[in-house]
Amino acid sequence: MSPLPRALADRVRFYNELGIYDFYRRETVPASDSVQSIAVEPEDPEPMPLKAVTVPAVEDDLFTAPRPEAAASDPAKALRIIREDLGDCTRCRLHKQGRKQIVFGVGDPRAELMFIGEAPGADEDQQGEPFVGRAGQLLTNMIKAMGLRREQVYIANIIKCRPPGNRTPERDECETCSPFLMRQIAAIQPRVIVALGAVAAKTLLALSAPMSEFRGHWYDFRGTKLAVTYHPAFLLRDPRQKKETWKDLQMVMSELGLPVPAKSME
Repeated sequence: MSPLPRALADRVRFYNELGIYDFYRRETVPASDSVQSIAVEPEDPEPMPLKAVTVPAVEDDLFTAPRPEAAASDPAKALRIIREDLGDCTRCRLHKQGRKQIVFGVGDPRAELMFIGEAPGADEDQQGEPFVGRAGQLLTNMIKAMGLRREQVYIANIIKCRPPGNRTPERDECETCSPFLMRQIAAIQPRVIVALGAVAAKTLLALSAPMSEFRGHWYDFRGTKLAVTYHPAFLLRDPRQKKETWKDLQMVMSELGLPVPAKSME
């Protein structure tokens, strides 16, 4: 094996040890193009999928290492394997910054609907479950307004450790942790994903845009439909946006074939 393929193979093995098995690229934009050229246009209904990297084959098929959960017989078992692979994670700085425990995810392993937020907060860090604080109570009410129970959906975050002071996760923290989320999504195979807030939307879609442009569209996320709405924590600060959030949830309900209640979300 020549030096370059050998170096690439060593790097792939390194990422596999971190729990990263899939490799994707973001579209590059020429320096002469404006920032607006990569923004999501509100009037454009076409999905904007992530594109997989095409890597030339090297000997021993080193770039297609199977995930440990690939042979799992059911989603629940696959999720347990992913959680075991995650371990007592020390892959980024957050394990040294006061996190009490990893917040993996909760819900039905076969859920048709998956909600993905930003990061655990203090209550979540204490209890080890996503969305259990005030924002979590609101999310539970949102799910009820859709005619579902919390136990019927799956809930997770982009990162699995609480950032100090509930600050916004850094990009490198998201990139280090999100491969485990991608494996959760692949195991669950939901029909619809709802990204809660800008951090979740930007990380999942690899796009930078304001919430006003993210909302109201369907995106193709690796073959799964993805919608974006406001994070419940934001709705606690600005309850006026609950009406807009309800519009987003109605779009999701229609896609899932759920009846839309006459009474809106409170």
